[in-house]
Amino acid sequence: MNGHSAGLALATLGILAGCSGGNSVPQPGAEDLSAKDTGARLYDANCLACHQQDGRGIPGVYPSLVGSPVVLGDPKELALWVIKGGRPPTLAAGRYPTMMVQFGWMQPADAAALFTYVRSRFGNAAPPVDPATVAQALGPSP
Repeated sequence: MNGHSAGLALATLGILAGCSGGNSVPQPGAEDLSAKDTGARLYDANCLACHQQDGRGIPGVYPSLVGSPVVLGDPKELALWVIKGGRPPTLAAGRYPTMMVQFGWMQPADAAALFTYVRSRFGNAAPPVDPATVAQALGPSP
């Protein structure tokens, strides 16, 4: 398989598998993991196929998380975007042909761990996110 075919295959796999928004819930014993480990595990299970190991995405298909104003900005806007699909005002529409999968199944503690992970990786340096901030952003549960 040549480099172009491998890249296309990877993008296809991301579309079909990794970006499915499946219920990747914590496994038994996950409560023993630190928030950093939980964030890394959630990223690997749910974000990696689209945003890649280095957080740079796939140019023209999936956006980079490196230096992203949404990732580094208000964690409440990030929570609304990732969990409920509420596009932040700072995010221009129509830049990518793909749509961000909503992770409505994600609990505030897991979302906070994931957000903290992406805000502190890939050269990013934003403060951690706590579960209370995520819960406040999402409002009361039905």
